[in-house]
Amino acid sequence: MINREEALAKTKTIFNTASDYFDAPALSFWNRFGRKTIERLSLNQGDFVLDVCCGTGASAMTAAVCVGSNGRVLGIDIAESLLELARHKSQLQGLDNIEFRSGDFENLGLTSSSFDAVVCVFGIFFVPDMVAAVQELWRMVRPGGKLAITSWGKKVFEPGNHIFWDGIKAERPDLYRSFTPWDRIADPASLQALLEAGGATKVEVFEELGTHELTSAEDWWTIVLGGGFRGTIDQLEPTARERVRQANLEYLRTNNVHSLSVDVLYAIAQKLEESGNESN
Repeated sequence: MINREEALAKTKTIFNTASDYFDAPALSFWNRFGRKTIERLSLNQGDFVLDVCCGTGASAMTAAVCVGSNGRVLGIDIAESLLELARHKSQLQGLDNIEFRSGDFENLGLTSSSFDAVVCVFGIFFVPDMVAAVQELWRMVRPGGKLAITSWGKKVFEPGNHIFWDGIKAERPDLYRSFTPWDRIADPASLQALLEAGGATKVEVFEELGTHELTSAEDWWTIVLGGGFRGTIDQLEPTARERVRQANLEYLRTNNVHSLSVDVLYAIAQKLEESGNESN
């Protein structure tokens, strides 16, 4: 199994670096899917929400609006550069019921059963031991509360994704990745099985097969620089990086690609009330 500390350090470096493009308009899907995740929770005024792997606050700020001034939202991420952007955006929106904190969500030391909802959008698959991660998130959900985990499906950023990796293989075969972290939970059954293995109850998984529009071929490269692909790009020499970029843009232009396939899975689990009865 991948060393946990090494995986954590690698992810932290990648997303601290990717913060320079993370909130670019081409990456509007962070806001889109973060908002949709929160909508599926049907939060109430006054709820307490924990958002782990919160990035620049797409889902956390949506939650803060939903829970109102009597509610609270705590956003956690390991990338301080992303958290700085989140704090700035929340201040601009006048949200004073939200806090962003740097931390490893597997070792937060927060009180058990202390949140009405716990959220993790596009983050669970970065952890080598996902079952242990779900157990930790589930521990912090109060009886009657909910856990939301959002992950990628089978088609993510296609055809850009496979063109990108073809380019990497041509330049640096040692960096070529034949699978992605979310492949382990890329179908509804696998994601549901993960949550149930972590102790979650009343699990439902919703699959959304959609697209992400591109205003130009360059949008795709901005997406590459603003997410997990960045860790691979930064290992290339400048000339090799430029060749990969040009190959990607040429393919998209030649084939008139104006949108990317983006499949998303939303898993919602509800914890039983202490009496053993399910919450309404």
